[in-house]
Amino acid sequence: MKQYNYPKIGIRPIIDGRQGGIRESLEDRCMSMAKQAAELYEKELRYPDGTPVQCIISDTTIGGVYEAAACAEKFAKEGVAVSLSVTPCWCYGTETIDMTPSIPKAIWGFNGTERPGAVYLAAALAGHNQKGLPAFSIYGKDVQDITDTSISADVKAKLLSFGRTGIALAWMKGKSYLAIGSVSMGIAGSVVKDDFFQEYLGMRNEYVDSVEVIRRVNLGIYDPIEYEKALAWTKKYCKVNEGKDYNRTEKLKSREALDKDWEYVVKMTLIIRDLMVGNPRLAELGFAEEARGHNALVSGFQGQRQWTDFMPNGDFSEALLNSSFDWNGIRPPFTIATENDSLNGVSMLFGNLISNTAQIFADVRTYWSPEAVKRVTGHKLEGAAANGIIHLINSGSAALDGSGRQTKDQKPVMKAFWEVSEKEVDDCLAATTWYPANLDYFRGGGYSSCFLSKGGMPVTMCRVNYVKGLKPVLQIAEGYSIDLPTDVHQKIDQRTDRTWPTTWFAPILTGEGAFKDVYSVMNNWGANHGAISYGHIGADLITLASMLRIPVNMHNVDSDKLFRPSAWAAFGMDPESSDYRACENYGALYK
Repeated sequence: MKQYNYPKIGIRPIIDGRQGGIRESLEDRCMSMAKQAAELYEKELRYPDGTPVQCIISDTTIGGVYEAAACAEKFAKEGVAVSLSVTPCWCYGTETIDMTPSIPKAIWGFNGTERPGAVYLAAALAGHNQKGLPAFSIYGKDVQDITDTSISADVKAKLLSFGRTGIALAWMKGKSYLAIGSVSMGIAGSVVKDDFFQEYLGMRNEYVDSVEVIRRVNLGIYDPIEYEKALAWTKKYCKVNEGKDYNRTEKLKSREALDKDWEYVVKMTLIIRDLMVGNPRLAELGFAEEARGHNALVSGFQGQRQWTDFMPNGDFSEALLNSSFDWNGIRPPFTIATENDSLNGVSMLFGNLISNTAQIFADVRTYWSPEAVKRVTGHKLEGAAANGIIHLINSGSAALDGSGRQTKDQKPVMKAFWEVSEKEVDDCLAATTWYPANLDYFRGGGYSSCFLSKGGMPVTMCRVNYVKGLKPVLQIAEGYSIDLPTDVHQKIDQRTDRTWPTTWFAPILTGEGAFKDVYSVMNNWGANHGAISYGHIGADLITLASMLRIPVNMHNVDSDKLFRPSAWAAFGMDPESSDYRACENYGALYK
């Protein structure tokens, strides 16, 4: 999706307004802090399309309401969507705070003794809380000299977390969720809750019947030149890895029919992408309306059952679009939810926007206890898997990046697309087998991707659930992908479906609550699907959720890493209980 006006981080240098010596002595230091923050963001953070994050600094330091208003006017013109105030000194609280509603706000108060930046931080946060404008507090643990211009590690971590999650929030605003089809097999997440998207995410909902895909195929509403390029690429890198057809003899498709399926799923992929983000080439071909797309940042494809009972399934399209590459080369991943599970699509979107990596969509299918694995295979689980594992598997939208064939320091990883090499693309494709679809599930045929994720990757599984009366909640489980001996994997994987991608997942246990043991993680998971992202990003997910006023009902993130607006502390001493009360008090961000 082409992003023409990037949401920017606005930086507000706040100063003691008393002229005649005090203000003048602080001008350079205040503006220096603002420039430091901007340099950090522009160096460390990128938008999802790979462009470095852009910052706007107030034209002047802000010592009172006149300058605060001038800054607000500039920020509005420049498209500022995230606001950071910085100061090394005492300033005038409510006269200088950012009063713009509905954008994330934070204050970095310098921890020094020469000037009381911490006193302003406390006073300004009290003003924010009193006015119902929650803000994040950023304050270093150790005292620094006023002449020390370095950013301490703890302050840097909070600045980056705030900036990263704030940009993620801003990136969603005004975009669409595109539902292609309707409810799949009674899955609750595919009952699209438009109020959730509108009020919590600032997004709109678009709906297209699946027959639109058939119409575009039949009428040739796709780029024929790109189709030929895509088909040739698919034959070279995917069809060459076509797997054995495990369907019963009486159901086997002919070679001609299988080849037709390849052609059709490639066309589906082009069309689903064009439905999401448009394609100017279509206008050149006489399809001006179709060329515009639906401004979709995330979409879902219903598939089962009305489509898949007579048409090739969406597995190829979903898996490839979710990956960070295709026939046009390395590119940002799209976000496509199988079975039109919009809530898992949002979960994938959260993971993608925070980590900048492709996402794995999977069933949270089976808990395998150490005893069950031993009984079935004779193998004793050890290491990170010693307490049991969860089988993450589903046909559909597991990005090929999830195979773990990208590497860093000789370890398997999933990279941001701008870090992926051509060799890693080839390795991901080589690790993926494309099996003719299981015709008992998918009567219309198609192809399902199959790979086995490399073990040892730090991953985070998350899921947004919607509960009547409570509305959205988020659950998070950090853990690791697991390697099993080949024969052990085969014995238990093939009890499900040998044609689908598998990730063996071991959550990190805390010994308490939902993370008492692996069984409890599985037992407390709120739906049949989960979104799996590379890295331990649970802390940032919690920060993002607090910005969106979505309470977190389950997580295994260390309490020292929790970063929520300062007002949350006023709602009680237990972090999870206060999170619920604060989210209820402030309500949906865009309501």
